[in-house]
Amino acid sequence: MMKVAIIGANGKVGSKLGRILAENGDEPIGFIRKAEQAKQLEAQGIQTVIADLIETDIEEFTRLLKACDAVVFTAGAGGAGDELTTAIDGEGLVKVAKAAEMADVRRFLLVSAFPDAGRGKDMPASFEHYMKIKRQSEVDLVKTALDWTILRPGTLTDDAGNGKVNLGYTLMYDTIAREDVAAVLVELLNYPETAGQILEVVQGDEPIASAVKIKAGK
Repeated sequence: MMKVAIIGANGKVGSKLGRILAENGDEPIGFIRKAEQAKQLEAQGIQTVIADLIETDIEEFTRLLKACDAVVFTAGAGGAGDELTTAIDGEGLVKVAKAAEMADVRRFLLVSAFPDAGRGKDMPASFEHYMKIKRQSEVDLVKTALDWTILRPGTLTDDAGNGKVNLGYTLMYDTIAREDVAAVLVELLNYPETAGQILEVVQGDEPIASAVKIKAGK
């Protein structure tokens, strides 16, 4: 049984990840910003703790992470403006990564962004800022001593997942269901051998379990 801290557990990927982990008999710990977010998550078997990526300090995050086996960072400002994107997607990631190091929680998964997303379209400056911060957060994580894996999903959809993906190092841009992203994260947690890899994932034909197993060298 794994005890997994989910940073951004109230998000669409985070909540699905927590549900799958709970169904598998693992112990998801949902890090949420507001107490009113707890009820819905706890109904799915996800324990919750209150921790704000902006307000909560590194020492408190360290204390909250100490009993965990792994961290999944899937938090994001969700288009709430450049300042919050920097504070949550960027500085928030750095804070949690440092806390994980201090708590000696080595396994760390980051949900990032597909580099080709929005290319060829007239995207606003806020989107470019978001992509810049996501890229910087990857660099910041790679610099740590953690056993990190970075997952870059294509454009996320609310379609039902079908359990099949295309998982690789350099892929053609496409979409992917959030449910399938969550399922990939679960498999990555099951294979610590995928540490040190930056993986892209979009919809495809390969069953998730075998796709991750291949990347783990199994």
